[in-house]
Amino acid sequence: MRVSVPHRHCYTPSSVAVPRFTPKALIFLRSLKRHNDREWFRKHRDTYETYVRGPIVEIVDQLALDLPTFAPELVAAPKVSIYRIHRDTRFSPDKSPYKTQIAATFPHRNLGRHNGASLYFHVATDHVLVGGGIYAPESRQLYRVREHVATNLTRLRAIVNAPAFRRNYGTVLGKQLQRVPRGFAPDHPAAEYLRFKQFLAVCKRPASFATGPRFYGSLLRLFEQIYPFIRFLNEPIANNSF
Repeated sequence: MRVSVPHRHCYTPSSVAVPRFTPKALIFLRSLKRHNDREWFRKHRDTYETYVRGPIVEIVDQLALDLPTFAPELVAAPKVSIYRIHRDTRFSPDKSPYKTQIAATFPHRNLGRHNGASLYFHVATDHVLVGGGIYAPESRQLYRVREHVATNLTRLRAIVNAPAFRRNYGTVLGKQLQRVPRGFAPDHPAAEYLRFKQFLAVCKRPASFATGPRFYGSLLRLFEQIYPFIRFLNEPIANNSF
């Protein structure tokens, strides 16, 4: 009997330079961490635009071409995906005006940036984080995800126990309840997952990862490895099933 092997996307660099950051992006972010004030940023705005914002726009634009090969329902667009460098200080005791990382998210097109599960990455002064999940689900969404987990536990375990997922992401992370939530048996087979209030998976690399020639290909491969987890989380809350 022949067993069909699912197609795996492999990023092949074209004649156009593979998008990535340069060491000057990290130098800027580290300087911004030391001089986190508006006057300093104003004087160095051109450096930010050239070496930080410019590269992440190129990366997101390339992902807009590559994500549809395995995640057609996720959006990659600079206006949607890229987070502002400015911090929201209204409710924070830390009044530093700027973030010291550059980040992008890739949400479900029917759910929007702050709903459902999405892919995510950021480049900080000392690390790169790649991952995704559902960070702050509202109560109805969270209940639907838990119901989905309870009735599809075998599928979820297959996703998070896949060798590539375990090697790069380890296990599911996020804030948890101390007990299984109401509506589910305390000894439910999925109890270890039902207690989660967030469903996240992250992979950390050194900051130099962002400046290496393999950055974009590795980022795309890491996204492909976590995508089944993202799709699973979105299934019970998205308007369409994928």
